[in-house]
Amino acid sequence: MDYINYFKNKRITIMGLGLLGRGIGDAKFLAECGAKLIVTDLKSETELAPALAELSEYKNITYVLGEHRLQDFENRDFILKAAGVPLDSIYIEHARKNNIPIEMDASLFAKLAKGVKLIGVTGTRGKTTTTCILYEILKTAGMRVFLSGNIKGKATLPLLSKVEEGDYVLLELDSWQLQGFGEAKISPQVAIFTTFFPDHMNYYKQSMERYFEDKANIFKYQKKDDVLVVGKEVFPLVEGKTSSKVLAADVDDFPRGWTVYLPGEHNRLNIACALKAATALGVSRKIVSDVLGVFRGVSGRLELIKIMNKVRIYNDTTATTPEATLAGIKALSYKKNIVLIMGGSDKGLDMSELVKNLETYCKGLVFLSGTGTEKLLAHRSEFEALNPVEVKDLKEALDKALEMAGSDDIVLFSPAFASFGMFKNEYDRGDQFTKLVRAL
Repeated sequence: MDYINYFKNKRITIMGLGLLGRGIGDAKFLAECGAKLIVTDLKSETELAPALAELSEYKNITYVLGEHRLQDFENRDFILKAAGVPLDSIYIEHARKNNIPIEMDASLFAKLAKGVKLIGVTGTRGKTTTTCILYEILKTAGMRVFLSGNIKGKATLPLLSKVEEGDYVLLELDSWQLQGFGEAKISPQVAIFTTFFPDHMNYYKQSMERYFEDKANIFKYQKKDDVLVVGKEVFPLVEGKTSSKVLAADVDDFPRGWTVYLPGEHNRLNIACALKAATALGVSRKIVSDVLGVFRGVSGRLELIKIMNKVRIYNDTTATTPEATLAGIKALSYKKNIVLIMGGSDKGLDMSELVKNLETYCKGLVFLSGTGTEKLLAHRSEFEALNPVEVKDLKEALDKALEMAGSDDIVLFSPAFASFGMFKNEYDRGDQFTKLVRAL
């Protein structure tokens, strides 16, 4: 398809520009294709200054910032919705009433890119690590593969100008992006569904069923010859719900004798999922083994930043759920030697299992302020022995944690909550922590 002619002179409203780079990349691409764009975002011009600077050369973009207007969802060829915008938004509903299609970048790419093989990865936890492992495996195997989706700074639509028939496109997909696949009634030919835990319950109004409905779009429209790889615990949730070939991955599938640098049982499951998918795509186990022998993990996920005075300091900022933080402390603790920095904004998740295990794995607790922290401190009696301290900012948190840590201890920044309020997003939170650690 001639994608330039497809988008040329199209009247498109981009709902949600953001600062992570995906919205910026899509806006650039569409502007260069000659589309007539309205970019609307609830953030102000000041908040979006870095993004607006990158788009300053394009004269075919009109901005509506600090608000959304119903009129910008009328007389348009389609709306390009950012992942975090709910489908029941009044503006999306208004567009539908006016018979205007709702698109999302990854699913729109999937509709327009012909002759490429789509590989999609989702899951409450593990999707980024699994995606990055598989990407390195496919590259090492000599495949022409592109990485995009829920990756910081990676807009998907611009890949239309790069992909050729026979290429592979590997997409990390969160539940919101998968709404777009549901709208388009398509699923990747190879899908991976790592884990399923409660998350975003504030968005899904405490409904695991609604959350699963979005996740299920990764396999819902697969065909008979397609492949679905699922973590062992996800298998009962998908059994009988797809006509594709289902492969269950388990930590027990991890081959003996292989060298890996990723700690924890949760990472063994990630590796098992990547191995199953790679095998289904015809990649040899030797190539997988070679990649794992050098793969050191992904930024912000149990990332070792520094060793200082025999104290190891880890950044696990993407742990935004209790299950993720619990997996992290289990992976690293071997003698109750973790000083844990946690806390942030509540997402309506059950913290009881994490709270129950804090005294088992940790020697100290430092809390960043936030609505989630307030909720957790209501159960302070269950971890009072760890002398929990609440602090006002990240620098004070790091200082307090280092005061508590001794030789051979670990300082682990694994928040278990969202980053709203104190930080722009979880990546900003992790970047700030890393900067503070490296300045020590």
